[in-house]
Amino acid sequence: MASPYIELDVEGRTVKVTNPDKIYFPGIGATKRELVEYYVSVGDGVLRALRDRPTYLKRHPDGVESDAIYQKRMPKHPDWIETVTVRFPSGRTADAFCPTEVAAIAWCANLGTIDFHPWAARRPDLDHPDELRIDVDPQPGTGFEEARKVAFAAREVLGELGMEGFPKTSGNRGIHVNVPIEARWSYVDVRHAGIALAREVERRRPDLATTAWWKEERGEKVFIDFNQNALDRTVVGAYSVRARPDGRVSAPVTWDELADCDPGDFDLRTMPERFAKLGDVQREIGDRAFPIDTLLEWYADDPRGDMPYPPNYPKMPGEPKRVQPSKARD
Repeated sequence: MASPYIELDVEGRTVKVTNPDKIYFPGIGATKRELVEYYVSVGDGVLRALRDRPTYLKRHPDGVESDAIYQKRMPKHPDWIETVTVRFPSGRTADAFCPTEVAAIAWCANLGTIDFHPWAARRPDLDHPDELRIDVDPQPGTGFEEARKVAFAAREVLGELGMEGFPKTSGNRGIHVNVPIEARWSYVDVRHAGIALAREVERRRPDLATTAWWKEERGEKVFIDFNQNALDRTVVGAYSVRARPDGRVSAPVTWDELADCDPGDFDLRTMPERFAKLGDVQREIGDRAFPIDTLLEWYADDPRGDMPYPPNYPKMPGEPKRVQPSKARD
């Protein structure tokens, strides 16, 4: 027997939603149909975040309690959905999803895509990121309140540099701050700028923030994950739903809102009403692009040099030993 389905009209495209009544988010009883309709309802915002960026898909075809399929290569798709060829650190290539319209995002949601993970660069210049990403990641013993304080410390540093960051909840316990930058530096340079900024936040808030790559050295602090600025690394996109039973989303907020918001306030049922009322609160994110020269000067003047890359990277020039400190001592 053929599976039940409905058809949605999305800006003139017909998007088929199969098994629309399947429960995807048991914590709130939300269905697959609600997931697809959510992405349509915030289409202007989510497309602003994803447009022309290689985007990886985190799929849960049977809902959030099923195993995830993290897909960098775009599955078979209609001709009107666009892809872009990306190169991984290993040198291999793949054709990744390249969103250009809301209907394409809705089509991917029908595949069970809950999270969308965009690159920091756009087509056609994939070698030069246009965002510096500050990933504020609470470690065990810390939470959103500590992450909030670290994010505001990062804002203070950015402000002194004449730069502006745009915060959003991660949809879990953390905070992301995206900084639009001029697309003229390599991923290596942007990662170095991220290291410099993270170290300055750590210097100002040593009680709260850490740049320690190795978990055994972090303690009960908030890790600023500078490696999210490396090639092929992604953070979840703005307005993306997260694979949680409660259907939380990664919510763009203003700095005033960040001062007292609760990440649990933003889910796939509450965000459409907020979006209908306020629109995209970060619609100005692309209006300016900032240089990172000063951050690169800070990095060059720091005798500590580089930090370890993620384990799937080839050994990089200037990188220290990629060995856990306790094992190195042994």
